Amino acid sequence: MTGPSFRFRLERVRALRERREDAAKEELAGAMLRHRRCEEEVQEAAARIARAHAAQVDATLLPADATDLMARQAYLERAERAHQATRQNLQRHELELAQRREALTQAARDRQALERLKEHRRADHEREVARQEGLMLDEIAINGYRRNAA
Repeated sequence: MTGPSFRFRLERVRALRERREDAAKEELAGAMLRHRRCEEEVQEAAARIARAHAAQVDATLLPADATDLMARQAYLERAERAHQATRQNLQRHELELAQRREALTQAARDRQALERLKEHRRADHEREVARQEGLMLDEIAINGYRRNAA
C-alpha cells in the first residue's frame, strides 16, 4: 500500500535553473577558449617584438642607410603597440572570464537551492506516506484484534 507519488511543484523552475546553469557552463567554456586564444596572441606579439629587437641589433652590425633604420624602428614601434593592444584585450577577456565564472557559480547556487528544497519536500512526503501507512496498519490490527476478541 503506497500513497500518492511524490510530485515537486517547482519542478519546472528547477529544470529552468538547470538549463540556465548548463548555458552558464557553455558561456564559461567559450570565454575560456577566447581567453586562451588571446593569451596566444599576446605571446605571438611578444615574439614579434623580440624578433624586431634582434633584427634591429643585427642591423647595427651591418652598414645600413637611415631609411632602413627608420623602417626597422617603425616596425618595432608597431609591434610594441600591437603587443600593448593584445595585452589590453587579454585584460578584457580576463574580466569576462571572471564574470562568467561568477554567473556559473550563482546559477549553480540557485539550482542547488531548489535541489535541496526538492529533497526536503521528498523526505517530508515519504514521512507522511509512512505515517499514513502506519495508521492504516494500526487500524487493520485493531480491527483484527476486535474480531478475535468478539
